[in-house]
Amino acid sequence: MFSNIGFPGLILILVLALIIFGPNKLPEIGRAFGKTLKEFKSATKGLTEDDEVSVSPKKVDVVKTEQLQTPQHVHTDSAAQAESK
Repeated sequence: MFSNIGFPGLILILVLALIIFGPNKLPEIGRAFGKTLKEFKSATKGLTEDDEVSVSPKKVDVVKTEQLQTPQHVHTDSAAQAESK
């Protein structure tokens, strides 16, 4: 959205903000904008961390150990047919 604004455009925006809001109100607006941006970043970071935590590590470990265990007894149809003859 703002990727096409260069240095001259940024200076123009700051000068217009200074003229509109005045030198006394500008620091308050900057602080409010900074706090809002910080809250937004922490909220988005929290959402991405929730996605990573949603897969339980214990559940993954159980599946891994089940895959690594060797079968104790294998029963096939051909073995059952050979025993019946």
